[in-house]
Amino acid sequence: MTLNALPADTIDLADYLLARLRQLGIQSVFGVPGDYNLQLLDYVTPSGLHWVGNCNELNAAYAADGYARINGLSALITTFGVGELSAINGIAGAYSERAPVIHIVGTPPRPLQDARTMMHHTLTDGDYRHFAAMASHVTVAQVELRDAETAPEKIDWVLQQALVHSRPVYIEVPDDMVDVQVSALNLNTKSISLPLTLPAKHEPHVLTQVLERIYAAKQPLILVDGETRSLGLVDQVDRLVQLTEWPTWATVFGKGLVNEQLPNVYGLYAGDLGDPQYKAYFDSADLILTFGPHYSDTNSLAFTTIPRTSVSVSFTHAGVQVGNDTYRDISRKFVDTLLEHLDSTRLPKPVGPSMTATNTEQLEPNGLITQKHFYRVVNPLLREGDLVLTETGTASHGGRTFKLPPNTRTFGAVTWLSIGYMLPATLGAELAHRERKRGNQTRSILFIGDGSLQMTVQELSTIIQQNLNVIIFIINNGGYTIERAIHGRKQAYNDVAVWKHPYAFSLFGYDEDRTRKSTFSAKNWAELDEVLRNPEIQHGSGVRMIEVYMGAEDVEGALLRLMERQISKEKK
Repeated sequence: MTLNALPADTIDLADYLLARLRQLGIQSVFGVPGDYNLQLLDYVTPSGLHWVGNCNELNAAYAADGYARINGLSALITTFGVGELSAINGIAGAYSERAPVIHIVGTPPRPLQDARTMMHHTLTDGDYRHFAAMASHVTVAQVELRDAETAPEKIDWVLQQALVHSRPVYIEVPDDMVDVQVSALNLNTKSISLPLTLPAKHEPHVLTQVLERIYAAKQPLILVDGETRSLGLVDQVDRLVQLTEWPTWATVFGKGLVNEQLPNVYGLYAGDLGDPQYKAYFDSADLILTFGPHYSDTNSLAFTTIPRTSVSVSFTHAGVQVGNDTYRDISRKFVDTLLEHLDSTRLPKPVGPSMTATNTEQLEPNGLITQKHFYRVVNPLLREGDLVLTETGTASHGGRTFKLPPNTRTFGAVTWLSIGYMLPATLGAELAHRERKRGNQTRSILFIGDGSLQMTVQELSTIIQQNLNVIIFIINNGGYTIERAIHGRKQAYNDVAVWKHPYAFSLFGYDEDRTRKSTFSAKNWAELDEVLRNPEIQHGSGVRMIEVYMGAEDVEGALLRLMERQISKEKK
């Protein structure tokens, strides 16, 4: 071996990091180039990862969030300061709703940082730790890769934290560390996975308590909330729902995590905004098994759908709560153990409420399209395997009424509610969807308002560039209708500029012929019916847009109550 030769068990730091991402099932990386991450980006494509260059860092973070919710993990690369701060709103949303995004930041070389040089993209005070401190509030773990000896272990640790907590993590890669040689030993000898958790001493006692409550129940139900996904319990809950045949509902966040075609699944539980029979059963239940609770005001419909603690058994990231008692340090296999010990012959057989009758009201063909009926009319377009995404606003409220086919995932605005999130999230989610199907045809359907679209419309160009199969319903109601419902229904600040949406397709990459075949509009029920039956919508591919016109103050559900309350105050 020559003096300058390197042993075979070393690897460039960048190669090590990117190899770990691939081992964890990440196939695409989102981001924006900047001068402190350019050398790192040189490694992305040679590593076998697919680079998705976004229009800005905020959109990239939104896309990474959507990818993580479908794939289980995602990665985002930005530059120091200006890039990472543009992304931080998206990272915060991923933290709030438990999407594990690995945020990799290219930072200035170590000598410049150590010398406190007043470089660009800094606050010109010589302190290079400001932005990492900001990131610490919206990520569960942070590492700075400053030396070769510790870098592999730091990388492995921080990636494991993303898996454990299902929340974003933060990795700083100084520009002069990218090609530094580090040990490659862990890549071949040590996988990154969830740590082994052994049953706690009190676990048999907890299991006994839960089983006793199950067998003693007279009117039980199952409530599926959104953190069921991040807990890794979707399959177990599906087995339990089918085994018990108990009445089952989902929350806003949990919708799409349970098969709504099962005869005992009632869809969304909406409290006094929903079917009175459902509320009566819920209120008189003597056992509620709750999975993945996420009790924000918006997810719990102003805290009205939270089960009574005394009758609840809740499975959370903190442990298992039985009534008023919380048991921590419960193993991740607890629900599997519960399923193994369930005696099906002792399960109660409650009689659930009648299913809400399907609305069959006939619509006047020339009548204006309304929120009340739109989602019912569109529902038959959804098919097994689709992704359905609903943006903050009337779309997120209307989409809750869909009855989803089997194996159809959906997610929408829940708690963070950053307007504009869902278009870039659709990019990430559909890309992950396509990768997981390994080349088989996939499809995403996005419902987004005209105001929300204006926030992040640039990412439509990336969706077109990536040749994704997406149908976009633009609900054109002349601005921010959700804000009109909350306050200022007649105020100009809730208006937006009038756009000619079909021209966006030509601007963002489609030729005139493709644009003509891919853009549709509807102002009444007859026009909408014709569009929905169009072969391009039913069987086409690529990006297609349907612009649907609705009234500026047309709202339903909780938004209708807000609007009516506002109008009532105006009359006083």
